[in-house]
Amino acid sequence: MATQIKIKNIPEGYQSIITNGTHTIIGDEPIKSKGTDLGLAPTELVLAGLGMCKVATVRFIARKNGWDVRDVNATFEQEVKRGENRKLKTSVKVAIHIEGDITEEQRQELLKQADRCYVHRMIEGDWDIESAIELNTADLVST
Repeated sequence: MATQIKIKNIPEGYQSIITNGTHTIIGDEPIKSKGTDLGLAPTELVLAGLGMCKVATVRFIARKNGWDVRDVNATFEQEVKRGENRKLKTSVKVAIHIEGDITEEQRQELLKQADRCYVHRMIEGDWDIESAIELNTADLVST
């Protein structure tokens, strides 16, 4: 089944109510971009998705192998620059700290697997994003 996200943008700043039908979060733009800064910005949401997938992958692989991993903490830093033909070039720095009673070999394997997480592979893959179309009023998000 395809993943579906519904968004209702409200008049305050650029606040958006984002839902998958079960969970809801608020997205917004920072004040410097004329938002109200009441939620994560779109680029932060993309980076958060990548980050969550990487740390969840570390936890999954550790559990699968019976390795003693406690906290998994990470920092993700993204920088976007314009390249040739105004094409965007995004660089992401990833630092993951794994607490637990594991060997250095196990730690390196967990970090390697983090780089193979689903979202990482999805971002590096081919995307086909269709042009926007008018939404049916029956499909609108209710608040």
